[in-house]
Amino acid sequence: MENTVELRGVSKVYRQNALAVPALTDVDLDIPRKDFLCLSGPSGSGKSTLLNLIGGLDRPTAGTITVDGRRVDALGKAELAELRLRHIGFVFQAYNLIPVLSARENVEFVMQLQGRPAAERRERAYDILKEVGLTGLEDRRPGELSGGQQQRVAVARAIVSEPSLVLADEPTANLDSRTAESLMQLLAHMNGEHGVTFIFSTHDKLVMDFSRRLIKLHDGRIVGDERRA
Repeated sequence: MENTVELRGVSKVYRQNALAVPALTDVDLDIPRKDFLCLSGPSGSGKSTLLNLIGGLDRPTAGTITVDGRRVDALGKAELAELRLRHIGFVFQAYNLIPVLSARENVEFVMQLQGRPAAERRERAYDILKEVGLTGLEDRRPGELSGGQQQRVAVARAIVSEPSLVLADEPTANLDSRTAESLMQLLAHMNGEHGVTFIFSTHDKLVMDFSRRLIKLHDGRIVGDERRA
């Protein structure tokens, strides 16, 4: 099976004054298309760093990272921005919605950056908001939505441009257990229906239980790789 993501010998070292602080050490990882994978481990294990490196939000100190056949670690700023715009969706713990825009306008924003026509953006936004269960709430701003509804808008925004990969950092952290389970059911549906590869970084056992593959990190190294049915 073709891989969405490939990492070879990836290390990341942060500098704090004169100190070198290793966050990841010599990580090798293949993530096939349509995988539904969770990165787990204690705080400081390197899972968020790994997610940021895959998404091109940070650069490795050593090693290579390939997403959709392109060397993320070798791209310039403009090329990285284009890769993220066309191929990678992000779901953040804090939602990162634009407060002055409606739910529909937040979802349309990525497509606007892609240069899609207004009529196409509007129709696609309504369709995807319907799919995530927000029919009738399209014109509400983030402040008029619950946390769970805001996270669904964030999911809609992440997948509306049909990326091959979605990266989700602690997607259930601000949600109650019932809303979190509903969100994970939605993401699993998106994975099955759209074939999107999902990578989660989390402490949440619920997310781990939903995931079909569990990567365990400790002190910046992969210490476990469990494939579920």
